[in-house]
Amino acid sequence: MAAVSNTSLLVVAALLAGCASGPLSSPSPAVIPTALPPSPAPVPELRPGVPAGYLGRALPDSLALLPPPPAKGSPGFARDQAVSRASQKLRNTPRYALASRDADLRFPQVASTFSCALGVPISQQDTPRLYLLLQRSLVDAGLATYAAKDHYKRTRPFVFYKEATCLPADEAALRTDGSYPSGHTAISWAWALLLTELSPAQADALLARGRAFGENRLICNAHWQSDVLQGRAVAAGAVATLHANADFTADMAAARAEINALRGSGVVPQDCEAEATALKVTLPGVE
Repeated sequence: MAAVSNTSLLVVAALLAGCASGPLSSPSPAVIPTALPPSPAPVPELRPGVPAGYLGRALPDSLALLPPPPAKGSPGFARDQAVSRASQKLRNTPRYALASRDADLRFPQVASTFSCALGVPISQQDTPRLYLLLQRSLVDAGLATYAAKDHYKRTRPFVFYKEATCLPADEAALRTDGSYPSGHTAISWAWALLLTELSPAQADALLARGRAFGENRLICNAHWQSDVLQGRAVAAGAVATLHANADFTADMAAARAEINALRGSGVVPQDCEAEATALKVTLPGVE
């Protein structure tokens, strides 16, 4: 079980600062004609309008789970540097624009990340239980990275190279937030795994989008490749632990019903062509 510092809680709460406060809205009968499970009871909050995760302090211990990050001067760090420099060549491309969007973990915007891959729009209005599931699992996957982050305090590439990221507003906070492992990657890969379980027919598209989300942290100059690779390991640990939580299991069942009902209504996400174009731009040298 990983210890969770107050600083870590504050960082994750800040990431969720854009969450809408108040009760979850019900889906519109005109959009989803099938009866769905009722809205959940109120959940604990990190601060007003920001729901807590499911796991509390029962998080996987990333410090015990992961090896140390590659040391400076090692072959592993040389590979990290090579991928970092190659990734920076994608500035001014559609993939860089997508990476900039993916860098922002605030709700409600981030909830729609997997809409195109899933084939149905994800929002608080259309899929309230899935929206809540994403909010709460973000906290768990994000906090699960902090035992290792706080221990290793790895310097991020934009600091190492004295450069910028794709989201300048976050740079002050990132300078003191450890790079290893990647929290964005842990969150996106956890979501990809959960959504694949909820909608297995879309597994390939969902997993590809989850991988791209994490790799976009390389393009943003915010993480090294080894940060991203180990972020996936933390995500797997968090998802495995979540399956023992009764509230999580109930929300998964409700989210599956929402997805099936919305898919049956014929409603589809919008603006997927631009995302597809961006994802065709691949990262050189990424394993």
